[in-house]
Amino acid sequence: MAFNNIYDCIIADDHEIDRLTTLAFAKKYAFLNIVGVYENAEAALAEVNQLKPQVLLLDIDMGEKSGLQLRRQLMSIDACIFITSYPDYAIESFEVAALDFLVKPLKAERFDRAMMRLQAYLELKYKSELFDYSLNGDTIFVKDGHNHIKIKLHEILYLEALKDYTRIVTRRKKHCVLISLGNLLTNPSFKSFVRVHRSYAVQKHFIDRITPQHVWVNDVKIPVGRSYKEGLQQLYFNASED
Repeated sequence: MAFNNIYDCIIADDHEIDRLTTLAFAKKYAFLNIVGVYENAEAALAEVNQLKPQVLLLDIDMGEKSGLQLRRQLMSIDACIFITSYPDYAIESFEVAALDFLVKPLKAERFDRAMMRLQAYLELKYKSELFDYSLNGDTIFVKDGHNHIKIKLHEILYLEALKDYTRIVTRRKKHCVLISLGNLLTNPSFKSFVRVHRSYAVQKHFIDRITPQHVWVNDVKIPVGRSYKEGLQQLYFNASED
């Protein structure tokens, strides 16, 4: 499944031409959003907490504070690629979890390989963090970045299948989780949901209206699949009897 995510990136290099070269190369990649370009590590460090980038493109030899020192202070940032004139720093760079190490002058082909590796790494990391959940009675805990969000099952409006993933929709937010809709619905905790389409299951008590082609849930129109109509009609019939 392709997410086409965009990741914020900062660049730090004390040589203007090299800095602009890195910027020009990086701008060619749609998955990168350059949020800051700095001429030294101190300037980058002053703004990084506000910008919260996922990617660092760093020179190493930058005067008072090196790119290696900067990285040591920013180990929580997902990915770091060093771009330097000094290949002797390679071993040190990987000791601070560098994803790649590029030697100046930059070459388009080598930079492209680094970017493809970067994107693959970020997408894999993103997917691995999508779904880390636990069920506890009427509550599901969904991992959201470094935090776990508690969702009460009765607050979920509907579930939407996205191939191997499922989107959990509440009034306040949508969460994408790494489990198929069919597998999720086999859990007894989701017995209050009814499948109305191969791509949708809705919480019964949120259904506002039912027609042969659609159900309305909290003003959202959801299609009814042909093979699910009979079960939905039975639900409607039972509700009418009540």
